[in-house]
Amino acid sequence: MHKIKDIKLAPAGLKKIELAEQNMGALLEIGKKLGKSKPFKGLRIAMALHITKETAVLVRALRAGGAEVFITGCNPLSTQDDVAAALAKEGVHVFGHKGESAREYYQFLNDVIKGKPHITIDDGCDLVSEIHKNHPQLIPQIIGGCEETTTGVIRLKSMEKDKALKYPVVAVNDNLTKHLMDNYYGTGQSTLDGIMRTTNFMFAGKTCVVAGYGSCGKGVAKRLSGLGSNVIVTEVEPFRALQAAMDGYRVMKMMDAAKLGDLFITVTGDVDVITFEHARKMKDGAIVCNSGHFDCEIDVAGIKKKSKSVREVRPFMEECMLGAKKLYILADGRLINLAAAEGHPSDVMSLSFCGQALACEYLVKEEGRLKNAVYTLPSKIDKYISNLQLEVMGIAIDKLTPKQKKYLGSWQSGT
Repeated sequence: MHKIKDIKLAPAGLKKIELAEQNMGALLEIGKKLGKSKPFKGLRIAMALHITKETAVLVRALRAGGAEVFITGCNPLSTQDDVAAALAKEGVHVFGHKGESAREYYQFLNDVIKGKPHITIDDGCDLVSEIHKNHPQLIPQIIGGCEETTTGVIRLKSMEKDKALKYPVVAVNDNLTKHLMDNYYGTGQSTLDGIMRTTNFMFAGKTCVVAGYGSCGKGVAKRLSGLGSNVIVTEVEPFRALQAAMDGYRVMKMMDAAKLGDLFITVTGDVDVITFEHARKMKDGAIVCNSGHFDCEIDVAGIKKKSKSVREVRPFMEECMLGAKKLYILADGRLINLAAAEGHPSDVMSLSFCGQALACEYLVKEEGRLKNAVYTLPSKIDKYISNLQLEVMGIAIDKLTPKQKKYLGSWQSGT
């Protein structure tokens, strides 16, 4: 069963998936491994992830491992319709299309939940939240879940703190091979890609404000700097603000940065990072966009409500008239890198999805032994993913000698 835009788009989607696989060698190796051991035989896996060509490669790996897969999107604007059609053609239960309404978004989530999953894979925690709130009867059969992004991990840890989490979840986002790769390298590149496609913005010589200096913000700031932008960072965490200052960026409050920026990018995972009060201080022609998971970082509704007029000037680019000044909002405040572009490059998503596939295998192996809590994968699995990727890249590294291992394991040797 599927609900997609058009099954006739499948041939184009299959070509995209083929290209993605060319750059996802590590995940293909894990797919082969799962294909031999079949750890998911007889299991149903429900997924709420961006339906992209890279996600399709993960779906194939899980199916090779014996799983029956149900998938929907985790953002109304991120589904690639041709890829959704290709998955449907291959027999995957896929629900989603680009530009779905809020009602459709939750309907598709529930279509996936109807598959009665044994494992959940989430990006933002909406799937887990929906099951806990409206389908608690399914929880006893759920082995566990996996979470892809920072925002979702924050929500899950809140659930754990409130004792509301009723099955174990692996925070795949906390893998080194995820948040120090996907968040840093992937978000940095794909965010600027989305802005370029939408606006043809010239980064060199412009003042660009990055809200948030976590792994995503660090990656965005580095790419902006590399293209010649003057970067300002806003933060609420003292140590991250200190890091940004030590990395050579100006650090200030958003209200002060609002007067200076030509481009504003939010990557905080929080609400109301840019409000109308900030917007009204921005210069004529300023551009604001978001690369955090949810569309709450910029108060788009509040800004539009107080604008004299709002019109679309390019796809995913709206002009708001604030008095005599123009303010441009991209992708309605949703993920600019997926709404207006294709998301992260396949190479970096291979690492993230190696983590997802191996986290599912870990949950099956540890069934019945894990508490209802948020877990990080054992470091040996992270190292295994790193080694796989190094092999794919043709990179060889040294190994510790017996003497070196003994030295590192001893406390007696010193000066």
